[in-house]
Amino acid sequence: MQEELDNVTHQYNKKEDDNRDLASRVKDLEEERGRLQRTANIQQTQADKYKALSEEANKKNDGLQHQLSALEKELENFKRIQKQSASNQSATEVRLNRAMEEADKYKMELNKLKQSNKDTAHQERKRVEELKLENKKLEKQKADLMAGFRKQLKLIDILKRQKMHIESAKMLSFTEEEFMKALEWGVS
Repeated sequence: MQEELDNVTHQYNKKEDDNRDLASRVKDLEEERGRLQRTANIQQTQADKYKALSEEANKKNDGLQHQLSALEKELENFKRIQKQSASNQSATEVRLNRAMEEADKYKMELNKLKQSNKDTAHQERKRVEELKLENKKLEKQKADLMAGFRKQLKLIDILKRQKMHIESAKMLSFTEEEFMKALEWGVS
């Protein structure tokens, strides 16, 4: 019985050690499970976050696809417009070349006109100079005539005075003669 008791005690202690080991292992496993649970939660949160980012990226991708198709249409329009512009530009260049040729022709005509205008202007200046000289000559003649006219007016004025003096002198001579006669008459 003692032996059996020792045996049972031994088994009990062994079982107790096993229980402690198991309890320790359970505790470690619980901690491991808690850590794994937290990791799982974190991973779930990250997965949700990545899922939301994925959905947002899909929406963005859809928007970019629409934008890309719109840009492709716009590119086609630009290519068409560019072709039209190129054809318009070539037509415009042809017209420009014609216009340049006409402009050169008109420049030549303008240069000819300028030259003829210069010649005409030179002749006109020469004529104006001649007219100015003639005008100065006429002005001098006019001044001489005016000076002669003034002298004649002075001479006329002098002659009028002389005439008045002569008439006065005649009047005085008659009066003097009469005065002398009167004196002589009065004396006799």
